[in-house]
Amino acid sequence: MEVLDSFIAQTELNSTVGLDSDEYIRQVLTKALGDDKASVLLSRILGGKDASGIESLKWMDAASVAELIKNEHPQIIATILVHLERDQACEILGNFTERLRNDVVLRIATLDGVQPAALRELNDVLTKLLSGNENIKKSTMGGVRAAAEILNFMSGENEQSVMDNIKNYDNDMAQKIMDEMFVFDNLIDIDDRGIQLLLREVQSEMLIIALKGASQDLRDKVFKNMSQRASEMMREDLESKGPVRLSEVEAQQKQILQIVRRLADEGQIVLGGKGEDSFV
Repeated sequence: MEVLDSFIAQTELNSTVGLDSDEYIRQVLTKALGDDKASVLLSRILGGKDASGIESLKWMDAASVAELIKNEHPQIIATILVHLERDQACEILGNFTERLRNDVVLRIATLDGVQPAALRELNDVLTKLLSGNENIKKSTMGGVRAAAEILNFMSGENEQSVMDNIKNYDNDMAQKIMDEMFVFDNLIDIDDRGIQLLLREVQSEMLIIALKGASQDLRDKVFKNMSQRASEMMREDLESKGPVRLSEVEAQQKQILQIVRRLADEGQIVLGGKGEDSFV
């Protein structure tokens, strides 16, 4: 018996398997990825132990989530979407009718919090639908920032429709949302080092199409952060490029903005301070 007790004591000192494994995983991931990235991943890995209905939606494709919740009250849909990743929420909105999409984004913008009791009730319903088993542990806020972050991922046509609807409801709120959004022309506020880092991540053809819809000041800023030869080639390619649909320009700009956000989230750059399918 003494030998067994000694073995158990020694194992507890030297083994991390099965003994406070959550903390072990946390330490390993934090060391490998850094605090910010690790926290996002940990919330999904460790949160899976008590996966809630809302948490389960994060693992579903957007079309399936949209089909599941599209007949719910818009306020309920808004409450669900603010708990999801912004790009996933945008994809889900893309599967709704224009009227529902506009209504939901407006409700997200005016949402200033979720009562714990209401969130638990909503989560219980989703949990039963998705065969989950536990409640989530905290409430995520909505608001202008959440609406702006979702709109940053939205196509130009849908974005314009949503913004027009919000302007009709509350023009001041619409302006606040626009102030929170980071649009392509805001690249001019990024310092030269940040632009240079960005250019390493962006393919030339993508940049050429994106710059078709950019101001001359922004073009000049991009060119000055290239080598002279690369800048001359880019100018020539841009001038020789024929008319491009605005929707294609916006699509390439959105992709570049996603790269910008990733670089900003990684701390590599610091961020400063649509409509018809026409040609530019």
